[in-house]
Amino acid sequence: MEERKEEMEKKMEERKREMQEQEKRIKTRMGKIKYKLVILSGKGGVGKSTVTANLALALASKGYKVGVLDADIHGPSIPKILGVRGQQLTTGALPVGIFPAKGPLDIKVISMDFLIPNDETSVIWRGPMKSMAIRQFLADVAWGDLDFLLVDLPPGTGDEPLTIMQMIPAIDGVLMITAPSDVSGIVVKRAVGFTRELHVPLVGIIENYSGFVCPKCGAEFDILGIGGGQKISEQLGVPFLGKIPIDQRICEDSDRGKLFVIERAETPAAKAFMRVVDKVEEYLKQRGE
Repeated sequence: MEERKEEMEKKMEERKREMQEQEKRIKTRMGKIKYKLVILSGKGGVGKSTVTANLALALASKGYKVGVLDADIHGPSIPKILGVRGQQLTTGALPVGIFPAKGPLDIKVISMDFLIPNDETSVIWRGPMKSMAIRQFLADVAWGDLDFLLVDLPPGTGDEPLTIMQMIPAIDGVLMITAPSDVSGIVVKRAVGFTRELHVPLVGIIENYSGFVCPKCGAEFDILGIGGGQKISEQLGVPFLGKIPIDQRICEDSDRGKLFVIERAETPAAKAFMRVVDKVEEYLKQRGE
């Protein structure tokens, strides 16, 4: 009995040392990245991953070095949207680690999608396994020197968001994605409370699916409601970063891995993405002063 107790204590000490070493690697890796931004929604179905991918493209188009961490373990979609599905990740002995996939405009991408053998395979993990995977993405991926790392989180305020918020040192801010509806707004309010409780700065709220602009006549139709994001922003005292209108070509381009915000730069939606990036730049400039 005593031998078993000593063995358990020894394993616990080893695990503690491993965790400490991992946290050191995370600090080193993240220290090479100028700005760390987290994209959160609280609610599913608001187009968070599509917004993340297009913001990454918008930033990269302005000459920034950008990485995207797809932290949605069960439903990773960033590789599909950025057209990098099927790439094989390569590794080198630590401290080099795992090399991220290379996407358009040299965007670096890491995602569980690269590690799943086929589309029929489910990731059936409980919280501790998901947290371990995210910790490894942070500690062992060779991001190198980046201007921006965008972290695309799954909906809600559970294991993945909590792990990211607690493990990334000095997060520069959270971008909160909502839809115009009141239902989405209720959940987003809780997500805002989550960031405040963890003392993570909130850059602002982005309202996605904000009206449909007819590509033929230019008329706008408020299909999913009006002004939900702006209303939440005013109620909670959070900056409003802008509205992204519905454009069927965003969905089409995402399915094909085409670069909507680059290739359709003259559309209202692409211009809206660029205006959001301008506001993010202004936020970071003011924060650094």
